[in-house]
Amino acid sequence: MRAALICIDKPGHLHVRQENRPAHLEHITASGVVEMAGPFLSDTGDMIGSLVILNVPDLAAAQDWAANDPYAKAGLFQSVDVREWKKVIG
Repeated sequence: MRAALICIDKPGHLHVRQENRPAHLEHITASGVVEMAGPFLSDTGDMIGSLVILNVPDLAAAQDWAANDPYAKAGLFQSVDVREWKKVIG
């Protein structure tokens, strides 16, 4: 199944994102379950959140992936929404 992670950063935490970005990208690569990922951007082009599409066995696996993301462990996110997602186009 596919799951979408919609993560919104805490205001004023861009430095946390930047400091943990290499570990986050390694988590993406090492897990082998990420189909697409990228940051949400503010009106000024700053990264303010993340959208991650996972291909995992179930929602519990998606929640586990999200909990082990270095961004989450560093306290970057104000909120994380994990939802089952159906790919229709693309």
